[in-house]
Amino acid sequence: MTKSQVTGFVEEIRMLGKITFLKVLTAKGYVQLTIKTDSTDPKILDTVKKLTRQSYVSANGELKSNPSVKVGPEMLPEALEIVSLSEEPLPLDPSGKTPVELETRLNWRSLDLRSLKNKAIFKVQSKIAEAFVEFFSKNGFVQVFTPALMGSPSEGGSEVFSVAYFDKEAFLRQDPQLHRDLTLLGGLDKIFEIGPAWRAELSHTPRHMCEHRVCAAEMADIKDEMDVIKVEEDMLCYIAKRINEDCLKELELFDAKFDVPKTPFPVIRFPEIYDLLEKLGKKLNRGDDYDRESEELLAKYVMEKYGNEFYVVNGFPFSVKPFYVVKRDDDPTWARSVDIMFRGMEISTGGQREHRYDRLMAQVKEKNMTPASIEWFTKFFRYGAPTLGGFSIGFERFTMQILGIKNIREATLYPRTPERLLP
Repeated sequence: MTKSQVTGFVEEIRMLGKITFLKVLTAKGYVQLTIKTDSTDPKILDTVKKLTRQSYVSANGELKSNPSVKVGPEMLPEALEIVSLSEEPLPLDPSGKTPVELETRLNWRSLDLRSLKNKAIFKVQSKIAEAFVEFFSKNGFVQVFTPALMGSPSEGGSEVFSVAYFDKEAFLRQDPQLHRDLTLLGGLDKIFEIGPAWRAELSHTPRHMCEHRVCAAEMADIKDEMDVIKVEEDMLCYIAKRINEDCLKELELFDAKFDVPKTPFPVIRFPEIYDLLEKLGKKLNRGDDYDRESEELLAKYVMEKYGNEFYVVNGFPFSVKPFYVVKRDDDPTWARSVDIMFRGMEISTGGQREHRYDRLMAQVKEKNMTPASIEWFTKFFRYGAPTLGGFSIGFERFTMQILGIKNIREATLYPRTPERLLP
């Protein structure tokens, strides 16, 4: 007979006659500890009397399957120890049986995570990161790590957090993309990274946060943004395949499916997008960016016409994009800038980057940026540069869309919002 050790949080204490059932949440799932008064060591019975919900216990005994036990395997413990006794009453019920507001859940995040469903979110997220690294490593990309502290705002905008840096002012990066481009100018032709980014936006939508993580890739010697799209399509298919191999139980907890998408993804371009949206009942002025309602209308259109949960929006107005994007040669109103949409929400942005110094500087001025403020970046383009392109995919937002979660804060371990810096 093989002995096992079970450790975890006591989610439920249920007494039925002379039998006590303990539902214990372990790192791998639920285990039922069955304690029979007539045949159990009195020391164990004394321990059970002291137990409170969410106490952390360690039990030893034979772990076996029992068809009558629905939560998982069963153990009749031969030893039971309270590692840590939980106080009562609990600030919230981690099982979810008692409804609680999201803000309360986030205030007590460690307790909130003590459910199979909530832990599943981060197992899926871990698989995304694992598959991302696998895909790019297998395709000849080098993993890099760029700085989070900047000497000047990375995109010239005001949506940055300033921090004290000795006797100077520094800034948390909005996006590490500029340093990735400089790395390509250093001779590495294909790179990727996973890291945080910050936006000082007073936004309270269910899809925005002040801090988020990005999975990003950058590559040299591209023909145009279509090369970037092709790499991203292949990456998303690879991630979907890996999630379906390893995370089916987690998907089932959310009643979610994430089929390997059909490629190539449908591409919708500006300025033609204005005519399409007008046919769908949405009027936008030529040259304007599209909005949330437009995203949802286009998602419905793409699903009905192409049967695809993914689609690409290409050729955004240059006026709404950063200085470093490439303008179309045939009409410089539009940029070679790309968003990938998934189930009606943007999960990725990218495209072709400007590598020609004269055009780059002209666009700096067009965006009313001070050339000296961005010289740390632009000066390197005076000494030769390949064509450049890449993308970044929002880690938490992608997780949210895969599982059908309604608020990005649920797909973030410890979210940072305009009001939240703790825990």
